[in-house]
Amino acid sequence: GAIQEAPCMAHIRCKFFDLMKAHNSPIATEAVHRIAALYLIEREIKGRSAEQRRAVRTARAKPLFDDMRRWLEEVLYQVVQKSETAAAIRYALSLWDALARYLDDGRIELDNLIAERALRSVAIGRRNYPFAGSDAGGRRAAILYSLIQTARMNSLDPEAYLRYVLARIGEHPIKRIEELLPWNVAGKLAPALRQVA
Repeated sequence: GAIQEAPCMAHIRCKFFDLMKAHNSPIATEAVHRIAALYLIEREIKGRSAEQRRAVRTARAKPLFDDMRRWLEEVLYQVVQKSETAAAIRYALSLWDALARYLDDGRIELDNLIAERALRSVAIGRRNYPFAGSDAGGRRAAILYSLIQTARMNSLDPEAYLRYVLARIGEHPIKRIEELLPWNVAGKLAPALRQVA
């Protein structure tokens, strides 16, 4: 499918957390507590299948998530419109629909901090990556970074995973290419190769 925006609840939380600390704002404090309740659910379902995560989110997180949106819309009209609090609320609401995608898809995380941490090495070493040379080269590099990090997130040794895929991809039907994605390969590699080096 098409690439879709996946906003980050951690960035929203950070704005409210900073207001809570700087101004002892009751609204910001309430927002931080509401967001913490969503993260608590995520902590409980970590490691479960995507379908299990979606089911728990539908039952438990969606009511909290929807209630927080209503609350943010209400309090927006109770604060000074040019205040930092109003700006934080407007920022959160501007991302709310896109953020809600995590409720219906157990593969999506509530925040993208894992991806940001994974890409930190790319950002730090970008001067060392002139080999990309073009947009196409950059796209290929992005695909490789994604595959390597996703292999790690699925407890695979990235080199063993790439060897497995490269040994099979030439003969593999393109319509079944998803079978070669890290989470589908994890059970097929020998236990020694499933450990991240």
